[in-house]
Amino acid sequence: MEKVKHNVGRSYGQFCGVSRALDIVGDRWNLLIVRELLASPMRFNQLVASLRGIATNLLAERLRTLEAVGIVERRLGDVGVVYTLTPWGAGLREPIEALARWGAPLMMRGRDGDSFQPRWLAVALPALLRGVTAKPSIELGFEIEGSLTVLRVDRDGPRVVQDHCQPGAILTAAPEIVLGLAAGALTIDQALAASSLQGDLQILRKVFPLARVTATAVPDPR
Repeated sequence: MEKVKHNVGRSYGQFCGVSRALDIVGDRWNLLIVRELLASPMRFNQLVASLRGIATNLLAERLRTLEAVGIVERRLGDVGVVYTLTPWGAGLREPIEALARWGAPLMMRGRDGDSFQPRWLAVALPALLRGVTAKPSIELGFEIEGSLTVLRVDRDGPRVVQDHCQPGAILTAAPEIVLGLAAGALTIDQALAASSLQGDLQILRKVFPLARVTATAVPDPR
């Protein structure tokens, strides 16, 4: 296996995979930058807009660090320089999806004024719907705050797609409704009472098999 440069300013100084991983990605904002790039490559200004609250100089510093250790790379695209994940950086999808599943109970308290970007569903939905498959494939759209996100489920599982397709159903809902369905904390009836659906109801049932007649109890982390 190729050695990865342990090029960080601070280290826990422990010969442990968890410790060395945190040496690299444990600083504030690092994993959220990776979350953004798991959805798609982005320009610097796009990252600033999506990561509300991060200072531009801190984002530049974090990107330089992630680039130096081999997680992020810069590429010249049609619209200028974009940041994207290296193959090694893309390997963070699995632990980030695991964190999304682990953090699902924290989402059930609602937004509490927190910001939300529909593009984050590209990580959250495949994480929460792991193991859901369909043959033939089905597509469900989510209309959230004026933005359409399309989830495709096939025999390989769920993923958010970028191509302009016409999904068989579109759910117009608040993000907490969509995430509650995916986590199994809401039934489909409960979700539809607070949202609207255009198209085939059976697609909704196939995408959210955990949303049964009785919702799964979600532990209160407080």
